[in-house]
Amino acid sequence: MSTQSGRRGTVLEDTNASEIASAIVKARRNAGSPAMGMVMTMIVVVDQEDADAALDAARDAAREHPSRLLGLVTGSGRGSSRITAEIRTGSGTAGEQALITLEGPVTKHPDSVLLPLLLPDSPVVVWWPCGSPADPAADPVGQLGTRRITDAARAPTARARAMLDQCRSYAPGNTDLAWTRITPWRAFLAAALDQTDGRVSAVSVTSERVSPSADLLAAWLGDRLRVTATRRQSDGPGITEVVLTTSDGDVRLARDDGRHAVLSVPGQPDRPVALVRREIPALLTEELRRLDPDDVYARTVKRLTRMSAGRKGGAAQAAKKPAAKRPAAKKSTKKTATKKTATKKTATKKTATKKTATKKTATKKTATKKTAAKKSAS
Repeated sequence: MSTQSGRRGTVLEDTNASEIASAIVKARRNAGSPAMGMVMTMIVVVDQEDADAALDAARDAAREHPSRLLGLVTGSGRGSSRITAEIRTGSGTAGEQALITLEGPVTKHPDSVLLPLLLPDSPVVVWWPCGSPADPAADPVGQLGTRRITDAARAPTARARAMLDQCRSYAPGNTDLAWTRITPWRAFLAAALDQTDGRVSAVSVTSERVSPSADLLAAWLGDRLRVTATRRQSDGPGITEVVLTTSDGDVRLARDDGRHAVLSVPGQPDRPVALVRREIPALLTEELRRLDPDDVYARTVKRLTRMSAGRKGGAAQAAKKPAAKRPAAKKSTKKTATKKTATKKTATKKTATKKTATKKTATKKTATKKTAAKKSAS
């Protein structure tokens, strides 16, 4: 192992989990904080290019929840196993931080490197800032966590599919920041419904074309109000409008600029409300306040899964409808019928000819016989 000290902290090269743990304790003592005040371990699974931004966001969230932050970067699986760690503690860091990079065969066993670094008897949160596994609870690193946080809105590709993957593979402890983003929307809509006695008969959610948060909001409203929620498209940003149709009139929450919204309730004047699109640190901070399973989120993802299956089932049923008969087929049938009629006529004609010939032969034979008899009598 080689150790280097720099502006960003202590760097350990060709190291192992035991040496990383010792370096964290040493760095904490050097910073003048020998007592442990961390309440959880937070693992950030990220690419090298996104590591700094992700750890900055996690560090901001850790100001409210002091944590041991373990950044995990998985490099190339080729070559020999190599573990590099960068340790930071003290100024600018609420808690402890280590950025661990794996290369070679050890990339297939990241849990074996992280397990000795977890704080004892405390929760473990695993966060995938960008791409995440389809089943976080079955992932080797995800299995270390009591809470697993994904972000379908920041998936590299197929964001709508990424959200459905998370819904289908839901396990207690899973959550997605797309759900956290709609907390203010849910709060305002619930408060608005408390101010009207009308029964909700229809729901529409308008957003940009691909919006995991809008999908979850529509599923949540459909599940809680027992109605079918309609998704509509706009230019964004994010969710732009929600309309709840009631017997007293429409309850409407509209936001055009991503910052300010207008809440309309039947029988009351329109009210401006603050509905700012929050940054990642604020979303993480909210999620870290609750580390037990979210039952409402569990019901919502089940509803969204059923909604998706219903749309696919309807499309498949429409595709299976039999095609109309083509005019060519009728023409072909007509030709066949004509051919059969012609064949029948030919056969009848041949039979009639044969019968006539037989009759003529029989008549001829009878006439010959009579002539012979007459001659004999003479």
